[in-house]
Formats: sequence, C-alpha cells, structure tokens
Amino acid sequence: MNQDNNHCCSHHHWIKAIGILALCAIIIVSILRDKIINNQYRQITAMGQGKVSYVPDVATVNLGVQIDKLALPGEALNQLNDRIGKVKIAIKTLGVADEDVITKNYSLTPQYDYKDNISTIGGYSANQQLAIKVKDLENNKDLLNKIVAEATKAGANQVLGVNFEASNLDEIKQQARVKAIADAKTKAVALAQAAGVDLKDITGWYENFLKGGYYGDAGMGAGGYGGGGGSMPQVTVGDNEVLVEIGVTYNIRD
Repeated sequence: MNQDNNHCCSHHHWIKAIGILALCAIIIVSILRDKIINNQYRQITAMGQGKVSYVPDVATVNLGVQIDKLALPGEALNQLNDRIGKVKIAIKTLGVADEDVITKNYSLTPQYDYKDNISTIGGYSANQQLAIKVKDLENNKDLLNKIVAEATKAGANQVLGVNFEASNLDEIKQQARVKAIADAKTKAVALAQAAGVDLKDITGWYENFLKGGYYGDAGMGAGGYGGGGGSMPQVTVGDNEVLVEIGVTYNIRD
C-alpha cells in the first residue's frame, strides 16, 4: 500500500515538473515573439542641412612684431616693447578704441646654435601679437587697410590674417538650424514613404556646425611687412555663410 502511495506521489511530482517546464517554454516564446514583432528600436534617421548667407559686420586684424636673435634677453624685450608701443600708437591714431586692441601671445625664446654636436644659446627672440577689432564694417571699409598699412610702417612685421564675423552670429546659426531640421523632416518623410512605413515621434537629434568663419586676404604690397613704403595693402570683405547639419531620428509607427 505504501509502495502505491509513493508511486502516486512520484508520478504527481513529474506531472507538476513537466507543467512548469511547459509554462516556462510558453513564456520564453512569448517574450521572443514580442521582442521580434514589437521592436521599440525601429527608427529612421535623416540628415538635413541648413545654410544662411550673411555679410560680415565685424573684423579682427591679427598683427605681430617678431624680434630675432639678439644677444641678451633684456635687449630683445626692450626692442619688442618699443616697436609694439609704436604700433599701438599708430592704430589708436586711426580712431581704434583701447578695448578693441587686445594683446596676445607674448613670448621670449632662446635661439640655439649647433656646432660639433654641441648646442649653445646664440641669442634670444621675442614676439608679441595684437588682435585689432573693427566694428561696423559698412561704415569703416577703409579702416582695415589703414590699420595694416600704418601698423607695418610703425614696426609690425607679421600680418597673420583677418577674420570676419557677424555680430548676430548666434541668431544666424539658429536660422540655419531651423532650415536643417525642416530639410531633415522632408527627407525622413520621403524615406518612410519609400520603405512603406509611417513616422511616429522624434526621439532625438544631433548637430554638426560645418561652416561659419571667413578669413580675408591681406594683399600686401611692397614693404608690406614693415618695409615702410609700397602700395596700400588691400583687405577684401566678401559674403559668408553658416552651414549646419542636423540628424533627426524618428520612431516608426507599429
């Protein structure tokens, strides 16, 4: 009698275990099917570009004075300070405000001579650079050229370029972003139609600022690098543009 009871209990446990395994299998299949059919990562990403052209109204002229290989460091610095002072006076004489003349990259470096695999200090070089901002270019078109010409006459022997920008650059960038998003939306709709799906909500986007700076040309005449003479240097101002690329990601409707 006890053997029959033990046999019945064992049989009951086996049936229960099989039932649990079957239930687990059903749950696993359901999860896999839900993952395949209701994939929440079904998305489309479209790239859009927005371009806005503008005429720069602010310019920064970058000039410098280089003193090469003088015997004593103090001598190099004295010559540098003297010439920079004369350059600043020449610039301010043209009506440029003090706050629009910024000093940068002040340096003193030893220059080495090499002989028989032995290096010795042969002198010292000094350098200082100035960034001169010119505002309201529409009414100061000739000021850029005058700054370069007078600065070189006063002792500047480096013309490092002129960069142009807009005083409302942030507003221009925002206009380019709006255009880029509209372009991305148009492309996303076309992609969805081609794929036979419907777009849902936007899940995110990212931005690349591709273009937005212009460096003008300082056409230096004879003596333009501090030679004291020659033709007036010509700095040209042209149109510029901001180019923004934005990638917009959409969910696909189930």
